[in-house]
Amino acid sequence: MDGTRPATRGAAEHTVPARRGAVVAALMLAMALAALDSTVVSTAVPQIVGDLGGFSVFSWLFSGYLLAVTVTLPVYGKLSDTFGRKPVLVAGAAVFLLGSMLCAAAWNMGALIAFRVVQGLGGGALQGTVQTLAADLYPLEERPKIQSKLSTVWAVSAVAGPGIGGVLAAYADWRWIFLVNVPIGSAALWLVVRHLHEPVREPRSAPRVDWAGALAVFACGGALLTALVQGGVAWAWLSAPSLALFATGLALAGVVVRVERRAAEPIIPGWVWRRRTIAAVNLALGALGLLMVAPSVFLPTYAQSVLGLAPVAAGFVLSVWTLSWPVSAALSQHVYRRIGFRDTAMLGIGTAALILFAFPFLPYPGAAWQPTLLMLLLGGALGLFQLPLIVGVQSTVGWAERGTTTASVLFCRQTGQTVGAAVFGAVANGVLAARLGGAGDLDSVTRALDAGTAPEATRHAIADAVHAVYLGAACAAGLAFLVLLFVAPRRFPVLKD
Repeated sequence: MDGTRPATRGAAEHTVPARRGAVVAALMLAMALAALDSTVVSTAVPQIVGDLGGFSVFSWLFSGYLLAVTVTLPVYGKLSDTFGRKPVLVAGAAVFLLGSMLCAAAWNMGALIAFRVVQGLGGGALQGTVQTLAADLYPLEERPKIQSKLSTVWAVSAVAGPGIGGVLAAYADWRWIFLVNVPIGSAALWLVVRHLHEPVREPRSAPRVDWAGALAVFACGGALLTALVQGGVAWAWLSAPSLALFATGLALAGVVVRVERRAAEPIIPGWVWRRRTIAAVNLALGALGLLMVAPSVFLPTYAQSVLGLAPVAAGFVLSVWTLSWPVSAALSQHVYRRIGFRDTAMLGIGTAALILFAFPFLPYPGAAWQPTLLMLLLGGALGLFQLPLIVGVQSTVGWAERGTTTASVLFCRQTGQTVGAAVFGAVANGVLAARLGGAGDLDSVTRALDAGTAPEATRHAIADAVHAVYLGAACAAGLAFLVLLFVAPRRFPVLKD
C-alpha cells in the first residue's frame, strides 16, 4: 500500500441506475458532444469568418473553449464528490446546450467567442463527470468495457467530425454545427434524468463548497493557460502582455496554495499530490497530453507540405491512430491483469517512445504509408498506456474521492496539451528560422507552399521542423516512462468494490 485510504462517505461505492444500459448510452452521447466540438467547428472556420469577420481573433474560438474546459475540471470534480454525479452532469449538459444555442445566434466574432467560453464551462462538467460515472457504474473487472466504448466515441468523432462540419457549413449554414448539439444533448439529458439513480448516502453535515478556492483556481489557470496559448502567436514570448500574464498567473498560484491550505473542503486537496499513485498518473498523463500535440497538430502539415497529399488524404494519415487506440485499450485488460497497471502502461509508453523516435528517420520525402503505419502503431501503444492508468487510479479511491481524482488526471492531460502546443510551436518555428535564415514561421511558410511560391528547400525545412517536434514528443514519452518507473508503486493499491 502507498498510503491510499478508503474514503467512502455514501451508502454504496457505486451508483446503481435503474437501467445501466440507458445510462451508458447517455454517457456516450454526452461524450460525443465534447468530442465532436472542436473537430466540427474547425472545418467551418472559413464560413464563420466570412460571415462574422474577425479573422485576427478566430483562434479564440478554440482557445476560449479549451481554457474554460481545463480550468473548470477540478471544480466540477470536487462538486461531483460533494453533491453527486447526476446534478453536476445535468447542470453541465444544460450549460453546454445553452452555450450551443447562443453560439448559433452570435451576431459577431466577439459574441461567438464569449458564447464558446459558455460552452466550455459546460464541457468541463461533461468530460470529467462522464469519466467518473464510468468508474461508478462498473466494478474493476468490467471497467475496460465502458472505457473502450468511450474511446470509440472519441475515435468516431475524430474521423466523422470534420466531415460533418464541412457538410453542414457547405450545404446548410455554419450555425447548424452548434444547433446539432441540441437534439444530441437533449437525448443525453433525458436519459440521465430518467434512468440514473444515485444511492441515498449517509446523512452528514451540510457540505461546504470552497468557492474562494474555485475562483482562485479559475483565475490562476486562466492567466497561465492564456499566456501559453497566445504566447508566440498574438504576441512575442518576452513581450509585456506575455510577461504580465505569467507574473499574474504565478502570483495567483500562490493565492491558490494559501486558500486551499485553509479550506475545509479544498477544490484541489493536497492528497492528490501526496499519494504516489495519483501523483504518478497525473504526471504521466500530463506527458501524454504533451506528446499528443506532435501528431495531432504537426502531422497534417507534414503530410500536405512534405508528402504533397491533399487535405483529405492528410487527415486520413492522422486518423488511423483513432482506429488502433480503442482496440488496444479494450485489449489492455488482458495485459494488466497479468502484469499490473504500471507495467502495462510502461510497456505502452516505452513502445510509443520508440515509434516517435523512429519518425525523424523516415526517408525524404517518403511515401504516405510510412507515417500512416507509424500512426497506427502509435495509437496501439497509447491505448495500452492510457486506459490502464485511468482504470487503475480510479480503483485506488472510494466514491467520495473519485470525482476529484479523475478531474485531476484530466486536468493534467489538458494542461499538457496546452504546454505542448506552446513548446513544440516554438521548437518548430526555431528550426525553420535556423534552416531558412530567420525568415518566417510554420504558418507563413506552409501558406507559401500552398500558393506555390516556396522553393524545395522550404519543404526540407518543414520536414526538419516536424522531425524536431517528434523528437521532443519522444522525450516526453521517455519522461512518462521514468515517472512510472520511479514514482508509481509496482502494484496499485486497489480498493475492493
